[in-house]
Amino acid sequence: MRRLANSKSKAGGQHVQENDMDGPAAQLYQNLQDAVSDALAMRRPVLHHLSADTAWLLMIPRPVAATKRGGRVYFNILIDPWLSGTQTDYTSWLSKQWHAEKPRVPNIAAVEEVIRETETLASGIRFGKGRKSNAHETEDHDGVETFIDAVAISHQFTDHCHEQTMRDVHPNVPVFATEKAIPLIESWKHFRVVQTIPHFSQDPDWHATSVPPLPEWLGISRLVTSSDMLYFHSALMITFNNQQSGQASRRSSSHQYTEPEEEDETAEAVIYTPHGIHSYSEDLDLVTKANPPIKTLVFIHGLEDITLGAAQQLNLGAHNGLKAQRKLKASYWVGTHDEDKKGTGIVGWLLRRKKISVKDAVEAERKRMGGSKKDEATDEVLGSFQGVNWVDLGNGESLVLQ
Repeated sequence: MRRLANSKSKAGGQHVQENDMDGPAAQLYQNLQDAVSDALAMRRPVLHHLSADTAWLLMIPRPVAATKRGGRVYFNILIDPWLSGTQTDYTSWLSKQWHAEKPRVPNIAAVEEVIRETETLASGIRFGKGRKSNAHETEDHDGVETFIDAVAISHQFTDHCHEQTMRDVHPNVPVFATEKAIPLIESWKHFRVVQTIPHFSQDPDWHATSVPPLPEWLGISRLVTSSDMLYFHSALMITFNNQQSGQASRRSSSHQYTEPEEEDETAEAVIYTPHGIHSYSEDLDLVTKANPPIKTLVFIHGLEDITLGAAQQLNLGAHNGLKAQRKLKASYWVGTHDEDKKGTGIVGWLLRRKKISVKDAVEAERKRMGGSKKDEATDEVLGSFQGVNWVDLGNGESLVLQ
């Protein structure tokens, strides 16, 4: 598991250059650059948490063939961006919220800069073919209108589909959204392409979810539970096959990528569910039984159990997440949507939060299954969690998904 350190910046937003420093500081900066470069050389997806809540940037390496003639290294998907301002659903007296912690990536311009810097580092590596200078890479990127390749929206609520933030995204960027979010986004008359995200159950083959203008090696779909008529507890699934999923066995001693010898139709998946998806969802079963196979790389599901008053369940929390994870067997479980935001309105007064850790969830599950066979129950619960990297990815932190 590799975390990427954030780029440091000076007051006024100018980035620290190596020639601005001397002695130990310059060496530390160079060591940081080298560490980030080594991580990126593995040609694995990079997940950036843009805020303390549920705005994400997923950078997926493109197939090698697409980058051989100078093409960009990553396909960049912006997920549920709310980076600045307040969010209001329906009316402010009902619900108005703002971030308790300022997003470390505070606007779309900053998102573009994160991608530019990562792209420059990754392009400079050239994966075993020698490095290019940063200056040359900067020139190559000067003509790029935007580094964001797609926006994915999981819900119509404005903490997921935030107009003020999204209006700063280039209008040529295609937006993939759920059915109820489509009319809201189209009403802004900003984006040229707005596509409905298909339900995976309609055709449970990841190839079928690669709807234009997505590249054929990548798909976006929605996982739902049939009994949840409003689909509040649903998930986005981003699947991809860039012929790099078996990188561990193909990596040389220098940690550089080598091309696969034969094609494999297995897809990797990022499953993102800000409110949680019910562990008994039929669609989760479809994922585990899919053909071609789908391997869940990362499961993004929050820990907090949040209700509206005593009856309405909002975020399903860690207990549900653990049960779903036992089905999916994701390599990573990453928390999301757990920021205790500031707010006003009736909804804010009615919200009830239970903070639950993964350890608490595992212990509760062990007790539930235990009875007189405590040791066997412990082995079963912990065994289903073996090999999983639980990551609490903080505001502005990044992770290379190996």
